[in-house]
Amino acid sequence: MKQIIEVQKKLLPDVLSIMQKRYEILRYIRLMQPIGRRSLSGSLGLSERVLRSEVDFLKVQNLINVSVAGMTLTQEGSSLIKSLEEIMKEVSGLKLLEAGIEEKLGITKVVVVPGDSDLSPWVKKEMGRACVTTMRERFHDENIIAVAGGTTISSVAEMMKPDAKNRKLLFVPARGGLGEKVQNQANSICATMAEKATGNYRLLHIPDQLSHESYQSMIEEPSIKEVISLIKNSSMVIHGIGDAKTMAERRKTAHEDMLKIENANAVAEAFGYYFNQAGDVVHKVQTVGMQLADLEKIESVIAVAGGASKAKAIRAYLKKAPHTILITDEGAAKELIRE
Repeated sequence: MKQIIEVQKKLLPDVLSIMQKRYEILRYIRLMQPIGRRSLSGSLGLSERVLRSEVDFLKVQNLINVSVAGMTLTQEGSSLIKSLEEIMKEVSGLKLLEAGIEEKLGITKVVVVPGDSDLSPWVKKEMGRACVTTMRERFHDENIIAVAGGTTISSVAEMMKPDAKNRKLLFVPARGGLGEKVQNQANSICATMAEKATGNYRLLHIPDQLSHESYQSMIEEPSIKEVISLIKNSSMVIHGIGDAKTMAERRKTAHEDMLKIENANAVAEAFGYYFNQAGDVVHKVQTVGMQLADLEKIESVIAVAGGASKAKAIRAYLKKAPHTILITDEGAAKELIRE
């Protein structure tokens, strides 16, 4: 396959550029359908005249439907874009990026999607879709999936679909999270994922941060104890990786703790742990639910994080989590290789 692509680049470069352009159009329609022509034109940076010509071609090829509501993929279009994914990764160099990051960071698997979520927020949906595909490849007959909070993991929930093999799926929040915006709380995301996957869920109705006394009291509550047991016995964990300062501010961290995080040069956050560039934990928030040590015995740990600005955070966290599967975007991937 690689040899054929190299030959095409030499002899028929126009064919590859046209294929890439049409693939991008189909990919964006898949993520945002139904979508109008004007919105699609603005998002892809194509003139309406050029896009009109491409849309007409794709419609004649029975790859898209055009209606008053907007454009959607046909079944044939969905099948084609799925078949094209691996080819387009070779053409665009994403396969090389994936292999380079796996070698450089010493992790088992990396999936890179096109784009930079710092510049194009819709790229988070593409990461979400890639995460769902990775999850479904690793499901067993019975599964407990622990889900963290955050905007990126919310995109994973948005792209979730029913499991074609009808396997048992129980979704649980990785930790408490009543301090976040409702749509970004682990509980909300967990429930959405379960409903879209036609699975079941259990919730953890406790604050994200607790005093030592409150923590000791709450973990003895029978209902909370039961959910914590499910979390610690998860077969899969889905989580994001945050920028340390951004996450500390979002959680309205106390001034003395904020100073501690800044003075320790923390760059990453996950599960309430703050990491410096060497991957050392420099601060920890007292939370109920998944702890860093629990990850070692969980079969599939999937981290979803993208955007060039997140590269330092991703690198720092993965220094202490080598068996993590990373779902990221081109913006973060190029920065990781550059660093």
